[in-house]
Amino acid sequence: MTLDQLRIFIAVAERQHITQAAAIVNRTQSAVSAAISSLEKRHGVRLFDRLGRRIALTAAGKTFLEEAKELLARSRATEQVLADLAELRIGSLSLAASQTIGNYWLPPRLHRFAVSYPGISIRLAIGNTQEVAALAATGDIDVGFVEGEVRDANLAARTVDEDQLVIVAAPNLKIPRKPDSGWLTAAPWVARETGSGTREAFEAALKKFGVRLAERRIVLELPSNESVRAAVESGAGLAVMSQLVAESSLRSGALVALPLQLARRRFYSIRHKERYLSLAARALLKLSGENSQP
Repeated sequence: MTLDQLRIFIAVAERQHITQAAAIVNRTQSAVSAAISSLEKRHGVRLFDRLGRRIALTAAGKTFLEEAKELLARSRATEQVLADLAELRIGSLSLAASQTIGNYWLPPRLHRFAVSYPGISIRLAIGNTQEVAALAATGDIDVGFVEGEVRDANLAARTVDEDQLVIVAAPNLKIPRKPDSGWLTAAPWVARETGSGTREAFEAALKKFGVRLAERRIVLELPSNESVRAAVESGAGLAVMSQLVAESSLRSGALVALPLQLARRRFYSIRHKERYLSLAARALLKLSGENSQP
């Protein structure tokens, strides 16, 4: 049974006339008669009584007419869903982001996306870079956003932005005018957990300033940017963190930045190479500034 056969049957049933129905559905009389006969033969049910030059619905035909109308209505609704998906009027996105991105960089971009596409629902999970990469690798999310490099042949990574890193401390911590490798090695550090992009950036920064990782002094290892920031504000030690995370505390004076220039790091979008990239995901990535450079 095809949708075309349903349309023809409904047209004939409502007009009780082959010629008039043929004109409505833009078919020949013979094509309309063949469609009705095909339905009846295939299912072994007579839908119309032929009364001379007239036709009339049988009891079975009357019952089937209501079902046929409902089926056609559902078909139109389904077609409308596809049209709405194509025009981004409806849909959903499953995202995951590492903490710095998910808590600071991504929310204003999701707000702009929601204003532009109010019918698209968004579900966001937040973890560290390794956790986000794992979700992308299994295809459990449409798109992930991370601040650490991901080495997985199954994932496509593209740059979406850059981030400035800073070394921060509480204002009462005595900091030399030009901190050297010896002072940095002896200083107490507060760090994120292994697997986070910020931890990776922290270790790269210490190497740049001549600190051997085996000799660094980590006094606290904490699972979130906020807990690291709070510990440093209380005087626990130094930390490497994103300017995005430290900005409000630097403005208020709760933290000070050391006079050491750190390299900028990249923010990446990641997704499974074999997962279909929906129109909604493409729109979000475009809004987020994704470029073609890995």
